[in-house]
Amino acid sequence: MRHIFLILFAAVGMYLTSCRHSNASADSKKTTSDATWWKEAIIYQIYPRSFKDSDGDGVGDLKGIISKLDYIKSLGVTGVWLNPIYASPNKDNGYDIADYQSIMKEFGTMADFDTLLKGMHDRKIKVFMDLVLNHCSDEHQWFKQARTSRTNPFYNYFHWWPAEKGTPPARWSHFDEKADGWEYNKATNSYYLHYFADCQPDLNWENPTLRQDIYKMMRFWLEKGVDGFRLDALAFISKDTTFPALPKEYNGSWGMFYASGPKLHDYIQEMNREVLSKYNVGTVAEAFGDIERVMKFVAEDRKELNMAYHFEGTELGYLPNEYKMPDPKGNNLLDMKRVYSKWDSAFMSRGWGTMYLANHDQPRMVTRWGNDAPAFREVSSKMLTTFIMSMRATPYYYYGDELGMNNIKFDKVEDYNDIELLTNYTQIKNKGGDLKRFLEGMKISSRDNGRTPFQWDSTANGGFTVGKPWLKVNPNYTDVNLVNQEKDPHSTLNYFRKMVELRKGNKTLIYGKYTLLDKSNPKIYAYTRELDGKKLLVLLNFSDANATADTGIDVSKAKILINNYNSKSPDGQLRPYEAIIYELN
Repeated sequence: MRHIFLILFAAVGMYLTSCRHSNASADSKKTTSDATWWKEAIIYQIYPRSFKDSDGDGVGDLKGIISKLDYIKSLGVTGVWLNPIYASPNKDNGYDIADYQSIMKEFGTMADFDTLLKGMHDRKIKVFMDLVLNHCSDEHQWFKQARTSRTNPFYNYFHWWPAEKGTPPARWSHFDEKADGWEYNKATNSYYLHYFADCQPDLNWENPTLRQDIYKMMRFWLEKGVDGFRLDALAFISKDTTFPALPKEYNGSWGMFYASGPKLHDYIQEMNREVLSKYNVGTVAEAFGDIERVMKFVAEDRKELNMAYHFEGTELGYLPNEYKMPDPKGNNLLDMKRVYSKWDSAFMSRGWGTMYLANHDQPRMVTRWGNDAPAFREVSSKMLTTFIMSMRATPYYYYGDELGMNNIKFDKVEDYNDIELLTNYTQIKNKGGDLKRFLEGMKISSRDNGRTPFQWDSTANGGFTVGKPWLKVNPNYTDVNLVNQEKDPHSTLNYFRKMVELRKGNKTLIYGKYTLLDKSNPKIYAYTRELDGKKLLVLLNFSDANATADTGIDVSKAKILINNYNSKSPDGQLRPYEAIIYELN
């Protein structure tokens, strides 16, 4: 499972622990002294398949991104994360890699990538590649060789269970229609392991030859000048190869069992020694689990990774023990404040956070966390942008959210392209479940909601392609599009640009101490940021009604740095989805 989001390591543990309860200035001096480019970065995630099509085949490509480099620069972002662009049969939209050192034909050529990389660097933008190391495609040459014979040297690049030992111990697969993590292979009379779809066999990290091949491949990209890796499903690479029965308390949670392999951190430390430590590279990993588990990935003294991210925030608002089924009661702001404050507190002493509300594994943020009704879509989108850009963490921002793009909300399963949704639909169908209820829930939570093509203008298909788009364009592209918003100084796009510049120009928003205020307020998220005697107050109304914040702070003489409304509130209340940042001194 791949969720974006994200936690950065940076702060030195013992010193910050001793200073944790001291004043904000003392706390910040240590943090800023450890400044690095990835702490101060603002990362823009591009889903290449949906960004811009240059050749009319309905699929976004590298030349399409190249044609929009000046737009990307205009946003003010300092880094770009590209979802997988490697050669792939595309059964899981590129997360099934058939050749780690080639470019998917639909996306272009290696020469196109080199041009893209240079174009980004010329514009002072870092590039992160998305790299899948837990599994590959069943069309990768390694697996094609492995499945021919048990004596083939590539057989040991994967995990197998000999059929003569009987049925393999149960392993759950989220992407398999049978929910079975084992698949039988006749030629070898054995079952291969796949935590994801059966077309994505898991790699055997127990094999040192495999690990060296992976490290060689990573060096290939780093020597090209790539600035970082987003390491997909990295927490799953280590397995207990005795394959014991699942523990009784296991309930299908990815993070509690699959992400706790016995040699997980040995492998990551080896990767750091042999590859990552040799370059000025940023690393972002999917790190499932609680604070203690995540910290093992990012604590500086462990010499593993720079960045990771937790899923606790994006998993809020779903019913328990169901696949991404939204809670009818909606999101609970008190839970949200508790989760994000808890993680900020954790990183005060041992690390550095990241902040995201959407990515390729999530629906559109304005639908999920704001309000996509016409009256509130723009203002709530701006409010969420303010939240992402004002937390003490490195922001990761998803393409299209700067326009306030919202969920497309498909009515029919045939409109979806996502292997995760389609296999879960089949699982529910096989169990006789309520398919209508399932599809209604997916209008809020499906990943394909966040993968619809970028809405460039009001021409056919939103200017994304002159052909038939691989996934339908949201019909509201005639209104919600880049051209319209460039003309409007108060658009969500131009608000995003202002918020980016505010963050870049205020170290307080990057390194400043975070303090939650008005904790029990069910509508308003309020907090201060403090650095070297400078104090900012952030007020965010997460509701569709007027609300009052009780912070104990007099703002009558405070300077407003940014406000997502075009006028000052006449009565001091926060209007629906209003966001304000005050400078208090």
